[in-house]
Amino acid sequence: MSDFEVIALGVGDSFSERYHPTSLLLRKDGFSLAIDCPDMYRAVLRDASEKCGERLDLFAIDDVLITHVHGDHMNGLEGVAFFKHFAQKKRLKLIASPEVREVIWDGRLRASMGMLYDGKRLEEKTFDEYFDYQPLPWRQRTHVGPFEIETYATKHHVPTSALLVRAAGATFGYSADTAFDPALIEFLSPADLIVHETNYGPAHTPYEQLAALPAELRTRMRLVHYSDLFDLSNLAVEALREGERLVL
Repeated sequence: MSDFEVIALGVGDSFSERYHPTSLLLRKDGFSLAIDCPDMYRAVLRDASEKCGERLDLFAIDDVLITHVHGDHMNGLEGVAFFKHFAQKKRLKLIASPEVREVIWDGRLRASMGMLYDGKRLEEKTFDEYFDYQPLPWRQRTHVGPFEIETYATKHHVPTSALLVRAAGATFGYSADTAFDPALIEFLSPADLIVHETNYGPAHTPYEQLAALPAELRTRMRLVHYSDLFDLSNLAVEALREGERLVL
């Protein structure tokens, strides 16, 4: 049985010029689940491949979970769905909360994907022609490939899904974007590995509050979504680096 792996594709925020926007790849038993989908996703995969020493290929990623609809977490979805549609002649499996599903097509993607020219005429396209949607319900468990996923609604500008992902006795926790929330920390605390965001502003988590958590919890935690100005030295919570692969 293969290991449960977490690969950091990007670790930065929306404004970074040093890092790719935060996104992850979960792998188990030959199955890959993308967590969020920043712009130029194939380039993100290529750069992570060079750093981790293993080729990461979009042909092998058919399932994408979108935590929320901010651009740094989903702007690559159009390109990935077009790639699947044109290059692979298949739909992309899209996993997201009902709130994300409600707005992601009409509010974000329809304007650029809702019409295709076939060489002779324009043809209207629908969400279901590009995507195979799987709901990600709140505080219920759902299965995607080998993974069992439970969600928690974070404190953020828009509906955002934090995650507990279980497979073969191991558990991974991801905060997604969030203000500091003790109840979320409690939700994530059973995980063997916790990836938690840190950044500035009321809808993000100050590093100092994570650094004040109990030492045993901090040893299982890694930071993402940090800014270019974030000092990576002498941290009480270790920062995740792009291309880093962690095995649970």
